[in-house]
Amino acid sequence: MDELRKGILMNTEKILTDVEIAVRELIDIVKPEPDLIFLLGGSTSEIQGKEIGSATDLKLGKKIIKRVIKIMDESELYLAVQGCEHINRSLVIEKKCQLLYHFPEVNVIPQRHAGGAFSTEAFELFKNPVTVESMEADLGIDIGDALIGMHLKNVAVPVRLSIKEIGKAHLTAARTRLKLVGGVRAKYRDSKIKK
Repeated sequence: MDELRKGILMNTEKILTDVEIAVRELIDIVKPEPDLIFLLGGSTSEIQGKEIGSATDLKLGKKIIKRVIKIMDESELYLAVQGCEHINRSLVIEKKCQLLYHFPEVNVIPQRHAGGAFSTEAFELFKNPVTVESMEADLGIDIGDALIGMHLKNVAVPVRLSIKEIGKAHLTAARTRLKLVGGVRAKYRDSKIKK
């Protein structure tokens, strides 16, 4: 195997390992209840150090989605995968999740140039994929500044992870908490994620 190919394979394994560490670390910190929604947004172009949308890598996207699906299954969480701006950042989820949360389904099938690698591959790998236009997810990671905040519950709280980048892409993680309402006389319960 030539050195360039060997370097690419080693880099891909580091990317997958870092994704797994970041996802598991966020779950360990947040300790979400079963059946909550973990949101994943990202750009394989940014991971490679390129401008978002300029070097979409479906093979890398498939490997990342496979790794994250495995973790979600173990953690009993639903995975929502955000598409790119060309499908209005629609989300790919399992039909079971869509029915449970009563999200209105929309008609779009992500593809390389309108959806990006993550959502395209999620649509291929999920058992019964559907797309929805919006949601309020409970926690998530954003690889490459793909702007997942629009799909998180209000109030989103940043979570600092040990990993700051996946490949060459900036990594952001967030959890959510309940809104604190009332005034000076109000009393609050613990604001961990609750369904």
